[in-house]
Order: sequence, then C-alpha cells, then structure tokens
Amino acid sequence: MLRTGSAARKRVPGLEESHLPIDTILVGDCIAHMNALPEASVDLIFADPPYNLQLEEGLTRPDQSKVDAVDDDWDKFDSFAHYDKFTREWMAAARRILKPDGAIWVIGSYHNIFRVGTVLQDLGFWMLNDVVWRKANPMPNFRGTRFTNAHETLIWASRSQKSRPTFNYEALKLSNDDTQMRSDWLFPICTGGERLKDANDEKVHPTQKPEALLYRVLMATTKPGDVVLDPFFGTGTTGAVAKKLGRHFIGIERENAYINAALKRIAAIKPHDSHAIETATPKRSAPRIPFGSLIEQGLILPGTKLFDAQRRYSAVVRVDGSLVSDTHSGSIHRVGALVQGFDACNGWTFWHLENGGNVIPIDDLREHVRARIDKLSA
Repeated sequence: MLRTGSAARKRVPGLEESHLPIDTILVGDCIAHMNALPEASVDLIFADPPYNLQLEEGLTRPDQSKVDAVDDDWDKFDSFAHYDKFTREWMAAARRILKPDGAIWVIGSYHNIFRVGTVLQDLGFWMLNDVVWRKANPMPNFRGTRFTNAHETLIWASRSQKSRPTFNYEALKLSNDDTQMRSDWLFPICTGGERLKDANDEKVHPTQKPEALLYRVLMATTKPGDVVLDPFFGTGTTGAVAKKLGRHFIGIERENAYINAALKRIAAIKPHDSHAIETATPKRSAPRIPFGSLIEQGLILPGTKLFDAQRRYSAVVRVDGSLVSDTHSGSIHRVGALVQGFDACNGWTFWHLENGGNVIPIDDLREHVRARIDKLSA
C-alpha cells in the first residue's frame, strides 16, 4: 500500500482493516486488491484497462521511423478467451465493491470495448450511456489502409438497474453554455506539458489520458468527498483530478515506473478551495415550492395577470393558486398546456409576471423562496 509521499510496500490490504485505504496507491494485482477491499465501499470506478491491441509487428511511418505504439507486456494476452477471463474477473471484483448506487466508467478502443460491454451486461451492470471521446489531434493512419482512428469509447454503467447513480445534470449544462451535455466529447490527446516524460525525455506511459477527460467524468458523476477507484492507475490521472476536485481516490498499479511518476504528480497538486468544488444544486433535490405558496407569502396577489414570454397568452391568478384563461382553468401547468394545445407544459418557465414593463418568469420567485429557506435552515 502506498500513500502519496510515502514508500511503497507490496501487499494486499486484509479484510480485517476497518478503514478504506483512500488517497493511496495499492501496489500489485488489481483483482486481488479489489477482492480484499470492503464490499459496497466505493462510489465510482474509472477503468482504463489493457486494450489488447494485438500488435504482432511494430508500427512504422512511411519514412520507416518507428511509431511509439503500445507494445508493453501488460497489453499482451494469449487469446481473446484469456482477455475475456481477465475482464470478467476484474469487473466482478469491481461490482462487489461498488455501493448500491455506484457506477463504473470503462474506456477502450474498437479492439476491446465491445467485449468489455458484453461482460458488463453479463455481470448485471446497467448501461447508462456510451460516450465517444473524439480526439482533436489523433495519430494518422500511416499505412493508409484504414480510416484514421480518431476516437475512443467510454461506457458509463450503474451497478444495477435499480441503482440511482450521481449525475450532476445542472452542473454539466451550466458548463456547456446552458445546453444539455451530449455524449460526443472533443478533447485533444495528452500532449505538451501535461505529458509525463522520463529522464530520457520518453513518455512514461504510452496511453496517458488527458486530465480534461477525467475532469468531465468526475464532475459529472461524483460529489465532493466521494471515493473513486481506478484499478489501472497508470501515472495517476484519475488521482490527480480527484485531488483537485475534492474527491478521494484509490489507485491500483503494478508497474513501479508508473507509480513513481504518479506519486510525484499527485503530491504537487493543490486541491481547489472547498467553495470552488461545489456544483449547482439539482432542482429535483431542492425544496418543493408549490405555486400556491407564492400567493400565501404575498409574492403574487390574487387577480394578477400572467403572460407567456411573447405575450401571446394570458391568465389570471385566483386565490387558491389556480389560473383561469378564457374557458380554461386549473394549475399553472395544466392551463399552460391547454392554451397552447399541448399535452403538457412546465408552468414555472412558461408563465411570466409583469415587472416594470418587463416580464420575468414566475420561476424566479420560486428560486427566491428557495434561497430564503436555505438561508434560514443553514
């Protein structure tokens, strides 16, 4: 077990340990270590397993210069059956240590991601999304015999169909200019100062992932204080981003060169301030404020006329919180739908109140009430 800034000791933590080895790199086999961790103890797993690239010969450019491809022993398997067995074993261990509402991310290429997806479903994980990481600067196809491989695929899956994993929808939407975050993500591959190099100016790890990719994953699907486990820790991208965002990590790695680089990298990181790592509060978890409470508190008076944003429709507020518009009457949602001829409507965003010649959504008043409640309960 190796805590950042301490010396490595090759051992598997025993089940008798009462605490989780957070912010630690466990040295050795990922399956053995995961099987020794407490059951249902981890919030999220991010896994970047061997891709099983099956490279029989080294890659060369047209000028015969060697391409720095993945030819390490950890990516070599005797057969597909051997790879599938390994995948099933580490995924079964991963599922055991996930909390009931936990989730897993797995990244891969066309060489392995379909096999990985099959095993995920066979073991009872529930598919939530596949995400395409489109590389802004992919390696070209030097032989000219295939399309340039310009993307990798991530699978996001919950522990089971009944799980309710963290998804910071509002935070993602805010970070994406008030637009829903899509499942195709554009990031450059890891280059420049972020790419870790050894004393010979060679890459420490051939497939180091960009921090931007992990930043989005962790911001989207974890909360401050959550524990994120990475069974193929490599040079510690997951740990580095987790530390910045106020999450805890557990890394598992067997290659000493990667471990040493990860230790140095993570030790140099200063976490963001606690206020900075908080994200937007999901509206569905905020206190429920019925429209009638705005009338009760005098924020909207009976007889007030409401409009849609373009002033095409209008309705009058009644004492019980219902609206009336011509022959239509009912809740803010029902009347909003009826005047438009729709089956449903979000009355909070549809209806507006006149204020100094302008119209403001009644949802602004609801947020005002929520803010006041939060302040009183703090």
